[in-house]
Amino acid sequence: MPEPRPPSSPGLLNWSLLTFLGVIWGGSFPAVSVALGGFGPVTIAALRITIAAVVLLALAWASGHRLPGIRGQVQRKIWLHALGMALFTNALPFVALSWGQQYVTSGFAGITMAVVPLVILPLTHFLVPGEQMTPRKGVGFVIGFVGVVILIGPDTLLLRATSSTETLARLACLGATVCYALGSIVTRLSPPVSQISFSAAALSIAAVIMLPLAWVAEGTPMAVLSTAPTDALLAVAYLGLIPTALATVILVRIVRSAGPSFMGLVNYQVPIWAAIMGVVFLSETLPTQFITALALILGGLAISQRARTPRPA
Repeated sequence: MPEPRPPSSPGLLNWSLLTFLGVIWGGSFPAVSVALGGFGPVTIAALRITIAAVVLLALAWASGHRLPGIRGQVQRKIWLHALGMALFTNALPFVALSWGQQYVTSGFAGITMAVVPLVILPLTHFLVPGEQMTPRKGVGFVIGFVGVVILIGPDTLLLRATSSTETLARLACLGATVCYALGSIVTRLSPPVSQISFSAAALSIAAVIMLPLAWVAEGTPMAVLSTAPTDALLAVAYLGLIPTALATVILVRIVRSAGPSFMGLVNYQVPIWAAIMGVVFLSETLPTQFITALALILGGLAISQRARTPRPA
């Protein structure tokens, strides 16, 4: 198979989808905080992934799209990339963020998502043709990294925070950003395949992984559902339907048509929406440290993307 071509001008549709994605992903962090009132973090990840998998499989069937086959070399490669997406875009980051949000605010978790494009920059330099690191991108990366140090805290990065649990929670949120960056690269490098088929395949794999894991770690998900409060149930339903099922289709569409670096721009929006929704709906507070860090991270991203990001067509 030929290597993927460098992404062209994103176009108005991709910009519109990117904006919508930023809003619904920003709302996922307060929703996780609400869901934690009735479910454990692994169960939350398993349920939202399973709901999304069922929806995507039904959508694939209704639209006449089949799951990728397994006989040809290209088809097996597609499944391998779907496995990568299942792990890095769904299973691992969902568990890490849900667990981390037991000890940090939804606003903090949302702000860490601004780190994703900083991780994507060096990865695309080596893995995606046509998206090499430039001096401007390098300067932006350094500025953004300073913001990450301020956000996470030097003591946390050196494993010297006052609370060891909070240290791990912050690092878990940061680890989720690395997973999302890897997931974007894996999705971009997949052979051509129907967006719905690829999304359904990835979420199905993730569900097969997460359901047994949730059962072992936190008990049978169905048993947990019977005792969960209504607000936690609604939060899990929202997480499965909107920022997982719908967002997965949108994510694949954007990454495959405009590239992982453009997709990374959603992280300009996600932390802002997450912070706003955390303050409005959960009465969270944002320390000055967080605001300063976010400004540096977004400033670094603006510098790194200025040379390549076209205006909406």
